[in-house]
Amino acid sequence: MATATRGAAPPVQERLLAAASRLFAERGFALTSVQEIVERAGVTKGAMYHYYASKDDLLQQIYTRLLDVQSARLEAIAGAGLPVRERLRAAAADVVVSTLENLDDAMVSWRSMHMLPQERLAQVRLERRRYHERFRALIEQGQDQGVLRTDVSADLATHQFFGGVHHLGSWYHADGELTPASIGETFADLLLRGLDPSG
Repeated sequence: MATATRGAAPPVQERLLAAASRLFAERGFALTSVQEIVERAGVTKGAMYHYYASKDDLLQQIYTRLLDVQSARLEAIAGAGLPVRERLRAAAADVVVSTLENLDDAMVSWRSMHMLPQERLAQVRLERRRYHERFRALIEQGQDQGVLRTDVSADLATHQFFGGVHHLGSWYHADGELTPASIGETFADLLLRGLDPSG
């Protein structure tokens, strides 16, 4: 089975992924045909099948490329030599900004990932769980250091925060007054205020 490799992608792959992401976000995965994807990308079906064996490959790669970026950024933030509250704030703001900057990919992931075959779905859920666990570890570290509330479950705080992130696509407009950076800072501020031990 032909699958896309991670890392720098040739122009054809980028065009296919961009076309698929836009169409899946607009119309949904199930209602989008391979023919529509290749027409939007300006390539042939043969070119598509050289890189991707199916729509499932495209869907999984759309999810993977966003998570890869977010995971790398989270690791860099979490590993920085800064106080844990600053690292948590930066991580919270970053996931919001990176989600909004790649909103088609994010919306496709939220809406259509369940349509993957079970084996692929299990894999992407595992990858997402690892990301959430790394984020949650920052909260737990802050609790261990006494700089974040310990009467709140770190797991619950993580789920509550990402619940808000997962709804960004339902109200955000790129031409609105709020920028990704300002939204990210607000989300991060709300998280930190909710975990402030001083109440």
